[in-house]
Amino acid sequence: MLDIVKDILPCIAMVIIEICTIFLTIMASTTMSRLGMSSFVFVVYTNALSSIILLPYSYLYHRRDKIQAPLFTFPILIRVFLLGLVGVTIAQNLAFAGLSYSSPIVACGAANMIPAFTSILAIILRKIRIDVKSQGSQARTIGTVISIMGLMAMTYYKGPVVKQYYPSFLQLARPRLLVFTSTHENWVLGCFLFAAASLALCLWNIIQAGSIRKYPQVMKIVFLYTLFGTIQSAIFALLMEKDLNAWRLKLNMELLVIILTAIFGSLIRSSVQMWCMPLKGPSYPLYFKPVGIPTASTCGCLLFADTFHYGSMLSAIVCGMGYYTTLWGQLKEDETSKNIKGSMLPTTTSDEKAPLLQEKEEEEEEEEGDSKV
Repeated sequence: MLDIVKDILPCIAMVIIEICTIFLTIMASTTMSRLGMSSFVFVVYTNALSSIILLPYSYLYHRRDKIQAPLFTFPILIRVFLLGLVGVTIAQNLAFAGLSYSSPIVACGAANMIPAFTSILAIILRKIRIDVKSQGSQARTIGTVISIMGLMAMTYYKGPVVKQYYPSFLQLARPRLLVFTSTHENWVLGCFLFAAASLALCLWNIIQAGSIRKYPQVMKIVFLYTLFGTIQSAIFALLMEKDLNAWRLKLNMELLVIILTAIFGSLIRSSVQMWCMPLKGPSYPLYFKPVGIPTASTCGCLLFADTFHYGSMLSAIVCGMGYYTTLWGQLKEDETSKNIKGSMLPTTTSDEKAPLLQEKEEEEEEEEGDSKV
């Protein structure tokens, strides 16, 4: 019975996390479209509150660590600065700007592009080699092609509007205070902004892998790069938003979304992932990323049929198929590399958009490989 609980609970927890992510995305889209909140200001306030939350949490999390490595050194601060710049200032501003021009279904589809972009970057940086005879390389290549095709289809083909098939009682229960697509929609621009955000996150993953090797107390790294990203984003937002009224917060849905997003991103999501990984493995949270696609599709069909399109939903599903194919290829290659003793090539990480803790186990294997070179 205990084993069944250990198998079911992590799965349920991760599914709930992805569902909550979609609903927060819909709420954020609503505040930008209906209340006129600036996406740049939203990023600043959300990360500022996250920094406040992470300050005590990061030190409490590592209070029992026997080795307290020096944090404020030049190499660490440079890496933290880059993590904040790429992961917060660039990636988040691009993502929320893309959301203000499109919809949550685009966010789901573009987020599933990260394994494909990671594979392309790994080939360009010569971190991996393509072996046409290897199942892992074949799957990675096919998954990358599928993901790119899905993103291109999502960008240029929306398809017909979903018809309202739900019964009348759901019509009455529709949350008319929420919207699914932007009122100043620019679909192509939104897709490209999301794709650029996914590419930035791939670069962020590369930087974070080296950062943890130098400083293993991950939550302190998270706090510092969130703080740095907040400062950088504030400077950027001041340049982009000349109207000071955009910075004024009122006691409405706008403030609620900021608080919920900060608490969810800094505490709840990371805590659940850190709880699941020791039980199910470091790659476990990656399996649930495409869960957002059926969630967003269901919400779009039932609650926002007037603004939801079949083409967008099908394209997002294609991106999800490419995600799983590419991820399977990466995991297959990692498994093959582990089984080949005496190999001179270090294994590549398969982390895409997971907490920094997920890198620990994989980086230890990389260091073992480096010591053999």
